[in-house]
Formats: sequence, C-alpha cells, structure tokens
Amino acid sequence: MFEVVRTASKITNKILVGFSGGKDSAATLDLCFRYFPIVQPYFMYIVKGLEFQERTPRYYEKRYHCKIIRIPHFMLSDFLQGGSFRLPDYTVPTVKTIDIYNYLRSQTGIHWIAGGERIADSIVRNAMLKQSGAIDRFRGRVYPLAYWNKKQVLSYVKLRKLPLSLENRILGFSFRGLQGADMYKIKQAFPEDYKKIRRVFPLIEAAVKRYEYYGK
Repeated sequence: MFEVVRTASKITNKILVGFSGGKDSAATLDLCFRYFPIVQPYFMYIVKGLEFQERTPRYYEKRYHCKIIRIPHFMLSDFLQGGSFRLPDYTVPTVKTIDIYNYLRSQTGIHWIAGGERIADSIVRNAMLKQSGAIDRFRGRVYPLAYWNKKQVLSYVKLRKLPLSLENRILGFSFRGLQGADMYKIKQAFPEDYKKIRRVFPLIEAAVKRYEYYGK
C-alpha cells in the first residue's frame, strides 16, 4: 500500500500536500509526514475563516507541529468574476490550478506536490492517473493513494485516528461549492459560518430557498 509514497520519498525529501479536511487528504497528509522529512501542507478556502473548516487545520497543525498555508481556492475567481450569488467583479483575475501550484512552489521552494486523488474516484481520475502514473515527474505530482480504494482509506483513517472536518459529517465531503443543498445544511448546522458566507455571497439565500421549495 505504501509503495508510491515510499518511492517518492527517495526522489525528494520535501513535499507540498493539499489538505481539505476530507478522508483522502487526511490520509495523504499523514503518509507524507511519515515518509518525508519536510512537509508543507496547504489549505484552499472559498470563504476565509469558516470555523467549521478551521478547527481541523488547527488540529493537524498541533499534531504535526507545522503551519498550514491558507490560500484562496482557484474556483473563487470564477465565482467572483461570474457573479455567483453576488454582483460580478470583472477586475478579479482568472486563477487556474497551475497558478496555485506555481505560487506555492515560489513561496516555499518545494517543487513536488502530493494530492489525495485515487483511480477509483471517477472515470476522469482513472484516465488521468493511468496516463500520468502515481508519480508524475513531468508535472511534479505524487498521488500516494492512487491505487487505494475507499475501504482502505477509511481503514487507514480509523487506524491512524485522523479526524475529518466538521462539514464532512454534515455534507459527506469537504465544503467545495455553493449548491443549494450544501448551503441549506451549512445554514442549519453552522449558522454563524453561514453569515460569513453571506457576507461574500450576499444572494446565497436564493440557493437555500430554491432547495427548500424544489429540493434541488
């Protein structure tokens, strides 16, 4: 199970790790701290400072004695430009995934980046990982869980006692969009954080009302 991360640790001694608070990112982060001398996690947010998200990075910072870099999610530029539940702001530059990676690499001096993508995730992930391999030297990417299935990930998370973010219990996954169903659940479970979301996306209540009326 550990062949990928073990091999990657012989290529480089330092690595960036994307952390979302979900099971795959938690397992990937733990594996990297076990095998790499230097690990720099980063967390991408859509709305900065949501307590239901922040509690988990704070826990892992204490657990691994590290500082997790917080950075705006690349999707946020699309939300702001396109006016998702707010007025559009055409002054916001377009940000792509590669822009995030380049920024992190320039700030840390670390080239290799580990992610929690798995072949079993989807047809798209299957095709991507089969083409690039679990260690993508061209793009400087490592996928320690590439050949794991969901059961193996959950077993590892349980064995290593890796807590997941609070929204995982409510949504079943990490907060990653503005869908009505997700916003409805967040409003019910985390009302103060929902207020923070409304400050950035003042028309988000429309998505909640649509879900309440139409169930979608």
